[in-house]
Amino acid sequence: MSKVKHYLNFFIISVATGYLTGCSEKIDFNAGMQGIVYCSESNPATFNPQLVTSSTTSDATAYQIYDRLLEFDTESSKIQPSLASSWSISEDGLVYTFQLQKNVQFHSNVYFTPSRSFNADDVLFSFNRWRDPNHEFHDISGGSYPYFASLELDKVIKDIKRINGYRIEIHLNQPDSSFLATLATDFAIILSEEYGHYLMSKGIPEIIDQQPIGTGPFRFQQHQKDRHIRYLKNYNYWRDIEIVDQLIFDITPSSALRIAKLMTGECDIISLPAHSELNIIRERPNLILDERPGLNVGFWAFNTSRPPFDNREVRQALSMAIDRSTLLEAVYFDSAVQANGIIPPRSWAYQQNLKGPQYNPVLAKELLERNRVPEGLEMTIWAAPIERKYNPNAIRTAELIQGYLRNVGIDASIVSYEWNAFRRKLASGEYDSVVLGWSADNGDPDNFYRPLLSCAAIESKTNRAKWCSEQFEELIDEALTYTDETTRAALYQTTNAIIADQMPLVPIAHAYRYQAYRDNVKGLAINPFGAIKFAGVYKVQ
Repeated sequence: MSKVKHYLNFFIISVATGYLTGCSEKIDFNAGMQGIVYCSESNPATFNPQLVTSSTTSDATAYQIYDRLLEFDTESSKIQPSLASSWSISEDGLVYTFQLQKNVQFHSNVYFTPSRSFNADDVLFSFNRWRDPNHEFHDISGGSYPYFASLELDKVIKDIKRINGYRIEIHLNQPDSSFLATLATDFAIILSEEYGHYLMSKGIPEIIDQQPIGTGPFRFQQHQKDRHIRYLKNYNYWRDIEIVDQLIFDITPSSALRIAKLMTGECDIISLPAHSELNIIRERPNLILDERPGLNVGFWAFNTSRPPFDNREVRQALSMAIDRSTLLEAVYFDSAVQANGIIPPRSWAYQQNLKGPQYNPVLAKELLERNRVPEGLEMTIWAAPIERKYNPNAIRTAELIQGYLRNVGIDASIVSYEWNAFRRKLASGEYDSVVLGWSADNGDPDNFYRPLLSCAAIESKTNRAKWCSEQFEELIDEALTYTDETTRAALYQTTNAIIADQMPLVPIAHAYRYQAYRDNVKGLAINPFGAIKFAGVYKVQ
């Protein structure tokens, strides 16, 4: 028996007998209700995905509690109507007109009962909150909207006009071929203006992000930190789709424990199965493992605002010091492809002939010596403590990088914290380098370039390299003024050359996406862009 199988069998026995702390008390459904239990890897940072770029938060909120004007079809990846029933674009690409759905009800529960249905005022409230610094809710819960800030969407949008209760116009300052895709992302949710005003009148406006109200398929009921989140069915949901009575997020940080709970039936679906344990899932007759190429990139980013990482040749040397193919084998276990740039093979902008950094420790050492980097230089490698879609084990990745750096005279130490603490501390910028990544929120390549490496994304904290290039900015801005993919792809090839030369980050892998669940679960599909969706998911006996 392999060590992994032995380890999992231990967990299965422990779960069944209740020997492990936190496993002896099972989460019960409300009396008479049927539902789905999803084993999640961590707590959400908030119940408003506008405020963070964490996929854990998006999973818990974006498609359970809320809707957007537009959304992506899970199978075709095409943009389709949601709270906007239709839309049109002016010939100059500057005016987007949206016709809104009627008779869409907001959630009603113990802490709020709406007096009206969704309308144009809710769209203006939701969008103006993050784009207008003078909006009464802009500074609530910290006043940071990293995804929108990284795209500088507040500068892209000139004005939003209410034409009538069910029609709005969004005016842009310049054409943006990715604009519709942006409105379909996890973050472009619609909040209740009426609920916001109610909370403001009570002097507790921050509750809007803690006890959420949306139009989505599930109503928020309860969150017990480190234990579970409970949602109830929205019986007034505007779509004709099957929704279970109850949805439970069972917060289970350990990947092995999540799989054990899946095997014993405590969980119906699990998040982020460990790549080293995928074959164990495949071998179980009552479990299903879905697989799909991912729109993501795992990388090692340098803090270019700190010496010596502000030196291009030093960054190049460090990129040549590591063997990325070994990282792929040791961390991803054949469940990813090597990344030569930040754009994955699934994207229409993928550059087939792009070459990534080559492993050459001899040249790496020569470059370090030429740039007077002292032998034994101390640096930090920050690593996320939990599995992510783009990297199943960032700490293991950091350990391998640490070993390679030792061979060229660099003394690296690894830094990690609990996930939400890690995210907060990372925002302070007190790191030399970080093993992290990015999962696309839409199919447009701008969704990689701009959040990861634009100057605006430094302020919004998604540009972990803190690298800013005027030439890079001009190219990605110009690309958005074109609608044809051929012209845009040519501009992105020049952009790729700049990144390869400057090396603000080392691309490592594009990971496959996996979804593991029991065979009595039906209707579940891997969402290619962002968070998991539970509307339409149900169980058969």
